[in-house]
Amino acid sequence: MDSQRMKRMLESVLGVSVTSGNRIDVLKNGDQIFPAMLEAIDAAERSIDFLTFIYWNGEIGQEFADHLSAKAREGVRVRVLLDAAGAWELDTDVVDGMDEAGCDVRWFRPIKARGALQANNRTHRKLLVCDETLAFTGGVGIADVWGGDARGEGEWRDTHFRVVGPAVAGLRGAFFDNWAETGTDLVDEVDRFPELSQPGELDVQVIKGVAEAGNSDVWNLFRVLIDCAEERIRITTAYFTPDEEILRRLLNASERGVSVEVLVPGPHADKRLVQVASEASFRELLDAGVQICTFQPSMLHAKVLTIDSSVCVVGSANMNQRSTEHDDEVCLVIFDEAMTAVLDGHMDEDLQRAEPIDLDEWEKRGLLQRIEEKAVKVIDGLL
Repeated sequence: MDSQRMKRMLESVLGVSVTSGNRIDVLKNGDQIFPAMLEAIDAAERSIDFLTFIYWNGEIGQEFADHLSAKAREGVRVRVLLDAAGAWELDTDVVDGMDEAGCDVRWFRPIKARGALQANNRTHRKLLVCDETLAFTGGVGIADVWGGDARGEGEWRDTHFRVVGPAVAGLRGAFFDNWAETGTDLVDEVDRFPELSQPGELDVQVIKGVAEAGNSDVWNLFRVLIDCAEERIRITTAYFTPDEEILRRLLNASERGVSVEVLVPGPHADKRLVQVASEASFRELLDAGVQICTFQPSMLHAKVLTIDSSVCVVGSANMNQRSTEHDDEVCLVIFDEAMTAVLDGHMDEDLQRAEPIDLDEWEKRGLLQRIEEKAVKVIDGLL
């Protein structure tokens, strides 16, 4: 499909305008991601807004706390929003240290204050916005397992993005969306709302997924792009449990001649229950010609979707029902062949360290595996 028509279609379906003139740098694995984020924090002069799902104890967590605290002591307004489920194990000493330094640390939807159904709806967004003009988003959490370069089991594979340009406003809006629930002021005298420069050439759409009844914008985004694909769909995701509608559309795409490739975690998957739920759909996908590979060296946590070598979707959303129904997410839709080629190149590199799932071999899986697949179907809508 013509890229201009694709832009107009997504603008109409999702009600979000595409911004032009953006620059995006792709950051691969912790060796590139964490230094870039810490450098941006250190360079901030007025404000830092930081939102994350996972913030665990360890060296990386302490390093971020130290850098954020140092900026707060310098007089920079530092707001930190931690998901109460994803960061629940974080030591109070780390939080207290940031508080004492002047950081405004808040918890998103504290579990004790909510019923079971409300507690299920989390923010899975990962956002860092510095001085209202520079932003980061992607898949990485704040934990030691994301350190390194995915060389082995202790170094998770992930991708993050550094964004400059008009798209920063959309990412900042995703932060405001969650910060509003803290009951504190959204803006104050620090905020300038500057006119954002256009330092690059990328056309970008920022899509916020919000937990709600009905279909989220992330769900609609996936649906439209899968339906529009004419040549190739490539999915890299940490958790692959699409609902029946998205699964059917992937099957239809493969059956109409579109090459569909799915890369998921292998032996180092961090959530075996979710992996089994994912495996429950393998036979149907393989039978339709979908290619499925499992990443071998470490946990695969990246979230990247590319369509026809021309459009890519990156951000916090997995191809699962938590991302399309239960959690708040944020995605960048990037309309650019060169950027898509970079991300396709990363997938090609990852596939060199992955194992394909063969349909004939999969049919030989044991009885216990088959029982587990049927059993987990009962709750796969929550995974």
